Amino acid sequence: MDNDSHVPSPLTGNHTDTTPTAVDGAFLKKLGDKVREARASRGMTRRVLARDSGVSERYLAQLEAGQGNISILLLRDIARALDLRLESLVLDSPEPSVDLVHTIEFLRQLPATDLLKAREMLMHHFGGVDREKRRNRIALIGMRGAGKSTLGAKLAEQLGVPFLELNRSIEQTACVTFGAIFDLYGQSGFRRLERRCLDQILAHHSSFVLATGGGLVSEPATFERLLGACYTVWVRATPADHMQRVVAQGDMRPMEDSREAMDDLERILEAREPLYSRADLEVNTSANGVDACVEMIVRAVSAPQPT
Repeated sequence: MDNDSHVPSPLTGNHTDTTPTAVDGAFLKKLGDKVREARASRGMTRRVLARDSGVSERYLAQLEAGQGNISILLLRDIARALDLRLESLVLDSPEPSVDLVHTIEFLRQLPATDLLKAREMLMHHFGGVDREKRRNRIALIGMRGAGKSTLGAKLAEQLGVPFLELNRSIEQTACVTFGAIFDLYGQSGFRRLERRCLDQILAHHSSFVLATGGGLVSEPATFERLLGACYTVWVRATPADHMQRVVAQGDMRPMEDSREAMDDLERILEAREPLYSRADLEVNTSANGVDACVEMIVRAVSAPQPT
């Protein structure tokens, strides 16, 4: 590829280019509309909102007209005055229905244990989840260096099903190397491509073992799709083993500043642990060999289903 600007995007297909100024203007207009509509629905005049938020009437008028590029701190003050969550104003998507908003607020108030039960009930009644089909699709989640590829290949061989790697599928779809995808399309573009490739795998394969990327769990919609369609296994290891295995794969970057790299790794693992722990099963490749982990997974997916 001589010129990256001519690389067709696998994410958007054919589209009409829109200048950044037009995109920004459309976003500011949508933001202004949301503020004006929220104010009107609460029966608040602009003067009252200015008083409660500490933002001048003149600035509010500009904001509601789509002409004010407001700071996040001032927008936070406006959201508080409107008794809204900040994200509801800046969310760049269609306005959710009243029922959805109320349902989210109800779920938000549940304790963690009840929230997990509520999610399972919703998935069971409305998610179209077939428990038997999920067991035929095993997805391995976890950080790079946990041993997903080694474990996945051996597990797939024992079960007699294909072994797939989501990152390889993404490379094939994008027609560029994995590292170049982020340079070309950015983090958001990569996540859209990741979701598209996952959907394609689910559409074309009724059984498999799938190794996923470590960051997939940070994209809620994609992770929910995976949890609903696949029997998920968290492949975990100690931070030291993660680091050692990444270096063994030929990536020497962690060795440039080993202490800082280890600190970063430990922070990422800590932040993602609540997400990884949502898996159906957990295996530890630091405490057990590959064969033992394979046997754990095989026993789990072969066990009788609870009624």
